Amino acid sequence: MEIKSELKYTKDHEWIQIEGNDVIIGITDYAQSELGDIVFVEIETIGDDLKKEEIFGSVEAVKTVSDLFAPLSGKIIEINEALEDNPELVNNDPYGEGWIIKMEIKDLSETEDLLDADSYKDLIGG
Repeated sequence: MEIKSELKYTKDHEWIQIEGNDVIIGITDYAQSELGDIVFVEIETIGDDLKKEEIFGSVEAVKTVSDLFAPLSGKIIEINEALEDNPELVNNDPYGEGWIIKMEIKDLSETEDLLDADSYKDLIGG
């Protein structure tokens, strides 16, 4: 189970890479392994202003559908269009080619509520 030390995490099993006022968001290696084979990623909130913990999309796997929650308040500025034709990228490379969205965040102080790698390991019992 891969957990990257340079990323931040949520209790909803999403990872966040902070780049100034923008963040890249995906689901963790743990989340993709629990979901199983991902067959569809749906994001219909591009350009929307979202509040922290608001649903911004969903990931559909063979056995379940899971909502995706905004880890921070902000606006979705880009979606990973490669997932349209290749949703399995989330399984194969969750921290790289399988990223899901990019957001422009409103309040950098919200990042203080995110988990670091060690806290996330503790959460999943790693």
